[in-house]
Amino acid sequence: MPSPAAIADEIAETAVAAAVGQPALEPIVPHQQLNLLRTRRTARGYLRIGAVLGDVTAIILAYLLAVLIWFGAPHPQALMTLGVVLPAHVAVAASRRSYNIASVVDARAGATNAIAAFVITLSVVALAVFFLKVGADFSRATFGLGAVIALLMIPGARYLLAGAARRTLGSMPYNRVIIADGAEVCASPDEVIVDAARAGVEPRLDDPTLLDRLGRMLEAADRVVVMCPPERRVQWAALLKGIDVSAEVFAPELDALGTLGVGDYEGRRTLVVTAAPLGVLDRALKRALDLTLTLAAMPVALPLMGLVALAIRIDSPGPILFAQSRVGRGNRLFKMYKFRSMFVDRSDRDGERSTGRDDDRVTRVGRLIRATSLDELPQLFNVLSGAMSIVGPRPHALGSRAEDRLFWDIDPSYWHRHAVKPGLTGLAQVRGYRGATERQEDLKNRLQADLEYLSGWTIWRDIKIIAATFRVLVHRNAF
Repeated sequence: MPSPAAIADEIAETAVAAAVGQPALEPIVPHQQLNLLRTRRTARGYLRIGAVLGDVTAIILAYLLAVLIWFGAPHPQALMTLGVVLPAHVAVAASRRSYNIASVVDARAGATNAIAAFVITLSVVALAVFFLKVGADFSRATFGLGAVIALLMIPGARYLLAGAARRTLGSMPYNRVIIADGAEVCASPDEVIVDAARAGVEPRLDDPTLLDRLGRMLEAADRVVVMCPPERRVQWAALLKGIDVSAEVFAPELDALGTLGVGDYEGRRTLVVTAAPLGVLDRALKRALDLTLTLAAMPVALPLMGLVALAIRIDSPGPILFAQSRVGRGNRLFKMYKFRSMFVDRSDRDGERSTGRDDDRVTRVGRLIRATSLDELPQLFNVLSGAMSIVGPRPHALGSRAEDRLFWDIDPSYWHRHAVKPGLTGLAQVRGYRGATERQEDLKNRLQADLEYLSGWTIWRDIKIIAATFRVLVHRNAF
């Protein structure tokens, strides 16, 4: 039987040939596939054990070293501490899935999970020592010193293990099998490709021998993807439901719908094409942050707004505030307020022309407040009213253009950015995407950042964006 390394080389050659459009090599035969999948599954088991041993070894060495540093010689205190800390850490780390293969292969994720588990362990042990009143027999010095050393050693052990895991498993830690039934396949070198015809499998439910062959072939697989013509998908789906493996049927036409998953209507399946990026609790948390920060800023913002209003009144005739219809959450229009920075007779109510550098429409005070972002202060009232949030995609005027094209004509996904409230600041702004949209690329950069913000929202990300905004309040593109 060929070695796993030889099988892996053959798979790699097949995938590379398919990727460059050349005739692929003959797919590997079923027993070779089964052998490769089993070998990888066994290797994953050893790597997970290695993660446990790595954590344990790092903690043992850390506390032995701490005892030697503090007492100058081996001391029973090390055994006492380890007897409590070790089992607690392994239990906590396992509950946090720190020993899953994904955490083993990804050094950063593995180290982060392991450190978090160890910190939780230290907290639990410290509380137990306090409540059980065994502090007299417990050296706080060696406990703390060992903890510090362990927190330095655990990540090192995880990074070493991750390197070994990548060398052993390649770029894909899980066993993924692609079944090609009359369809072209372009797969990575770490995937196993099964030609259904050559392997003697087809979507039939009336042949126990065939089902046995397929079941044995996929015994060590973690995920199966079937690529077949549309008319055979129902049969393959029925066949795979009895296989104890996560299985999918490839349907590339769903890409055009942007399908997120499968839903249900009156007992029948539907395709989920969108979902609110923030749930009820997330929206409540975000609103609480908005109100807390806005109300806290008002004692400083109100006097500053008074000074800006006075300067605008002295500088040029006209209203102090500028109100403009902007696109808000759910693509609903709202009135956004700013301090007026342009001459009244030259204002652009629809926003068809972006403000440029040395724009003759901008007043003297307008240049100052735009350069320092003070013209945005009245939007704090938009936040209080609930039309805006502190962090979110910046709202655009209806006539906004780039290269004389409306924003939504440049990229239809432009409307997707309005699934959350618009913000005073956003991910695009802290990345420096602000100012005039002279090129279509200017819009696309902002849109990409806005959609990224929607897809990965957390309250901590909002806080980071708010902190980063103070660095770009004065910006070379603010004019």
